[in-house]
Amino acid sequence: MTHHSFVFLFSIIWCQVSAQNVDRGLFPDILNLSASPSPQAKINVEMFSDMGAWHAYCLPGVNDNSGGFVGPIVMGMEGRFISDCSSSLIMKTEGKAINLMYFKSKHTYLPGMLTLSYENKELRIIRQLIFINRRQAMIHTRIVNLGKESQTLEVALQGSFYDVGIVTGGKNNVTLKLNDDKGRYAIQFTNKAAMKVAGRSYTADFGIKKIAPNKELSFTQIETFTVSNQDYHAFTPKSPKSFTKELQANSNRWNGYLKAYFSQAPNLSSGQQKLAVKAIITLMTNWRSAAGDLLHDGVFPSSSYNGFYGFWSWDSWKQAVGLCLFNPELAKSNILSMFDYMDSLGMVADCIYLDKSENNWRDTKPPLSAWAVEKVYQKCNDVAFVAKMYPYLVKYHRWWYAHRDHDGNGLCEYGSTDGSRIAAAWESGMDNAVRFDSAVIVKNGAFSYSFNQESVDLNAYLYAEKKHLASLADILGKKEESGRWNEEAANLLKLIRDAFYDQDSGYFYDRAILSKSRIKVAGPEGWIPLYTGVATPEQAEGVLQRMMDPTYFNTTIPLPTLAVNNKAFNPQNGYWRGPVWLDQFYFGIEGMRRYGFHREAEMFKVKLLENAVGLYDDDPIFENYHPLTGKGLNAPNFSWSAAHILMLLANK
Repeated sequence: MTHHSFVFLFSIIWCQVSAQNVDRGLFPDILNLSASPSPQAKINVEMFSDMGAWHAYCLPGVNDNSGGFVGPIVMGMEGRFISDCSSSLIMKTEGKAINLMYFKSKHTYLPGMLTLSYENKELRIIRQLIFINRRQAMIHTRIVNLGKESQTLEVALQGSFYDVGIVTGGKNNVTLKLNDDKGRYAIQFTNKAAMKVAGRSYTADFGIKKIAPNKELSFTQIETFTVSNQDYHAFTPKSPKSFTKELQANSNRWNGYLKAYFSQAPNLSSGQQKLAVKAIITLMTNWRSAAGDLLHDGVFPSSSYNGFYGFWSWDSWKQAVGLCLFNPELAKSNILSMFDYMDSLGMVADCIYLDKSENNWRDTKPPLSAWAVEKVYQKCNDVAFVAKMYPYLVKYHRWWYAHRDHDGNGLCEYGSTDGSRIAAAWESGMDNAVRFDSAVIVKNGAFSYSFNQESVDLNAYLYAEKKHLASLADILGKKEESGRWNEEAANLLKLIRDAFYDQDSGYFYDRAILSKSRIKVAGPEGWIPLYTGVATPEQAEGVLQRMMDPTYFNTTIPLPTLAVNNKAFNPQNGYWRGPVWLDQFYFGIEGMRRYGFHREAEMFKVKLLENAVGLYDDDPIFENYHPLTGKGLNAPNFSWSAAHILMLLANK
């Protein structure tokens, strides 16, 4: 064995052992959760939430000596801070206040837990925060006497809330009822406390406590947020076990997530492992449990951006494929959440909210749902889930041909239900893509409109859906249906190859319905036929040349959403006019691999991971990235970016 072979073998063994013995304690402060809120603060911070809760917390900033966690942030139709600190620690000795600014402090974020630590020669103070269910967080406080003499302390917790509702006190508890039925936030102290409420502030006084040397005083509180009066009455508060038992359950759950993922991605570098944990954290922070008109748990695109406080259809399906690598039950729920609102015709809404009157029925999103269901099945072998989803998937697939095939030629278009261009562009998922700049809306029927161009990515996705539906039919023993899906796929395959590929430029483009001319705007839609296996080997070679060309797509971070040489290329402000979106990047390199271009795919993957600013630091994962500078753009803590990072790292 050569020296290099030995080093390589050692590396593999080390990674496999680390995957088996992974512990969340190896991944402190993956994100910087420090925040300094105000009543007007935008929710663009990194935050900690878990278990689908609708509230979140941050760590204190450098000069914050309150001794408490920042927030909470509460989330409903929008998100906002309701307090700087809902639970500050107040201590006195001999009537004199103890100021924590003179203590050494260390604040830590481990996956699933926040910790505040303060220490001087005489005292050690530790406050830990975990979530114990979908509505409740638990904060445990320990005050340890490090001195040689007993210490007598007056101990209390204080909090105040912004002008967002009415504060009332009860026995060992305080409640903030938000205005306009926007939710109810309650703190229950498990230790006996003298409660005092004044305006929007409260004090929970635990009295005078004597702590012997090397002994400690501890107390616990439960913080509950319900998103509405209806949610308040529907939720049964948990009677928690001891904090020790709750913390052990929390640790087991999070270590389970990490072990599940790393067992499928055993050969990652230390930096890649940290990035994977960041991606898992991002998805778990954006997890929201069923509430209001959201009937299943799902995942926000980003909790850090108010415009994304709902569930989106193709987001949910892409998120599910990432989630099934470590939390398949949430992946299933994420898919089901969207199909709860399939209409009688088979359409799935673009996005859904706590209040269903806000749901967007003007358009849907590209059909990736059967892909997600098959990926989830491959992880958990849940035939019952496939059986439940299969009729919905079939109905949704047929809806496209009934309502988005203007001339009935078997090739579909993006469109809208209200005849608007903007909703038709939204339906593509590429809201302002240049390929639609000259598109015109044509009517198909009642509440059914299309662009006057057939889109190559849509039809390639529909081809892939037919193949996935064939596989799902096989799983259910529906052999004849499987055969029909495969036959349909074979027919569509030829249509796509003939209609959308331009031999002269070696690339796939959308095509006008009437003139049959191709809309020669080079974007990611052109490599989707590689991802879905539609392209011939010769066509794939042509597309690869464009992907590898620096004047098209081979940028610092490869595969921007518009070719560099297009005059409309504008990554900084263009949204779908130049930034690199990680879903389209993933489809691109998976397409390369499918046709045997493994070296090129690996090169692009390395360029992304090395050049996307902040991926290996404590910066958030962004919605998209600047292809020339690597800067993160638009919404931070973005779920489908996180999901695709998990797929990329695991080569799934």
